[in-house]
Amino acid sequence: MANPTRVELEPAWVLHTRQYRETSMMLEVFTPGSGRIGLVARGARRPKSPLRALLRPFEPLVLSWSGRGDLATLQQAERTGPGVTLRDAGLAAGFYANELLIRLLERRDPHPLLFAHYSALLEELVSPERIEPGLRNFEIALLTELGFGLNLGHSAQDHTPLDKEKNYEYQLERGVVPVAMEIGGLVFKGSVLLAIDAGNWTDLETRRAAKRLLRYTLDHYLDGRELKTRKVYTAMLSGTNGSD
Repeated sequence: MANPTRVELEPAWVLHTRQYRETSMMLEVFTPGSGRIGLVARGARRPKSPLRALLRPFEPLVLSWSGRGDLATLQQAERTGPGVTLRDAGLAAGFYANELLIRLLERRDPHPLLFAHYSALLEELVSPERIEPGLRNFEIALLTELGFGLNLGHSAQDHTPLDKEKNYEYQLERGVVPVAMEIGGLVFKGSVLLAIDAGNWTDLETRRAAKRLLRYTLDHYLDGRELKTRKVYTAMLSGTNGSD
């Protein structure tokens, strides 16, 4: 029988925790080198366990674990810096990003660039004015890493650059194609699509269009799986002055 795999001190973010038996925890964590993995933290719920305060979302960690298959055993956890303090809509947005990763990433499929994007997102969620732009950048990065990039800069019909003044329809798994009129759920001005492609979020129309486009696209790849955190985030955002 093959020896269990052991990983030493890999950077990680905890995405989700739940009780496991009487004194343990089950974790979903995201790492750059091992991707999304499931871990059992034995004894972590005991009152005197040093792991109790560490194993929670938005704490920068390094973890060591051993084991094969879908569920490994946590051996060591250390904090590498101060936790990211999120509040209100920022906190809800953080849990929304966590649920996206859990729903869309396969286990043990490394995405080091996406790990960097996620780490950057958490810092943006601290500032209310950066929540929506940060989420859009992260959603685009997630789709790109999964091989579902939006390809908004050129027409899928003839591969020419978009005309700012013309109208285009976004078609899933194809890209954008020119249309005669600005009607329909996923029809946008070329200028708006180019701004989304460049990550330029200064214009309200661009932010609203990107939110609609990305929600539609993510829902397609979620394949009917509802995001519980999206409802919470939407409710939190609607109660703030920063809602788009």
